[in-house]
Amino acid sequence: MPKPWDHKIRLVTFGMLFLSSPFCGRSAAAQASFNGGRAFDGLKRLVAFGPRPAGSPALAESRRWIVQQLKQAGAQVEEDSFTASTPLGNVPMTNLIAKFLGTQSEVVMVAGHYDTKRETGFRFLGANDGGSSAALLLELARALGGRQNVFTYWLVFFDGEEAVQEWTETDSLYGSRHLAQKLASRGELGGIHAMLLVDMIGDANLDIHREYSSTGWLTDTVFRVTRRLGYTKYFLDAPFAVDDDHIPFVNAGVAAVDLIDLDYGPHNSYWHTEKDTVERCSPISLTIVGRVVLETLAELEKSAPRK
Repeated sequence: MPKPWDHKIRLVTFGMLFLSSPFCGRSAAAQASFNGGRAFDGLKRLVAFGPRPAGSPALAESRRWIVQQLKQAGAQVEEDSFTASTPLGNVPMTNLIAKFLGTQSEVVMVAGHYDTKRETGFRFLGANDGGSSAALLLELARALGGRQNVFTYWLVFFDGEEAVQEWTETDSLYGSRHLAQKLASRGELGGIHAMLLVDMIGDANLDIHREYSSTGWLTDTVFRVTRRLGYTKYFLDAPFAVDDDHIPFVNAGVAAVDLIDLDYGPHNSYWHTEKDTVERCSPISLTIVGRVVLETLAELEKSAPRK
C-alpha cells in the first residue's frame, strides 16, 4: 500500500454515503453547549505553535497553553510525565488529564492526542492530526465545566501517539500505553465506565466509520446518537479497524470507542503530509463530532445508577 496508508490501518472497508442535513434532528442541549467555532479557533492556535512532535519545545509551549485553557474552564489538571524509550532514544512525554468531578466517582474518559508526527523534509503542522482532537477536548472542557455532571469526567490529552520512526506495536501509542499500564498497576482501570477517543475529526469532508476493534455496545450507543441527530452522512456503519490510542484500554478490558476519520483528502493524500493545514479543516466538522460526543455522554448518564 502507499505510504499514507501504512501500519496504522489494518483493514478498511468503505460503505455508502447517506444523505442528511448536517444539523437536522439535533437536540437543544448539544446545540447550545458545544461551540465549534471556538473549537476551530483553538485548532488554529495550536497550529500556530508549529510542528509539535513529542519532546519538542513547541509541544511544551502548546501544553502550557492547553493547561491554562483547561484551568480557566474549571478543570483539575494533572500532568502525567514519563520518559519513553523510542528508536531515537529516551524522549520525555507528558499526558494531560483534566478532571471534572461528578456526583459519582465512576469515570468516563474522553481522549485524543495533541502531538504531531515527527517529519523530516517539510513542516508538518498537523491541523487535523493532533490539532483537531486537542481543540475538541478543550471546547468539551468548557461545556463540562459549566454544568453538574453525573459521572466524573477525565479529558485526556495523550502525548506520543505518533510513531517516532515507523509505526509498530512498540513505536506508537506511547502515552496511552503508559497511562493504561499505570492505571492497571494502581487497580484503577475498573473505575472507568467508558472511553471515547477522538482523532482526525476536523476534516472538512467528514466521514467516520464504525471502528472494528471498539467495544460493541459503546459503538452502538454512538451510532444511535448519530441517527437521532441526523448525522448518518458523516458516521458510516461500514467497519474498519485502526490501531489508535483506544487499543491499550480495550486490551485491558475497558469499554472504548474510536471516532476517527482516516479518509483525509483524495485517497487519504493529506494524512501525514504538508497538506494537513487549517484550510482543510472545518468548524462544522468539529461541531458535529462535539455534539455527538456530548449526546453520547448524556446517553451514558441516563443509564448510570443513581446513588
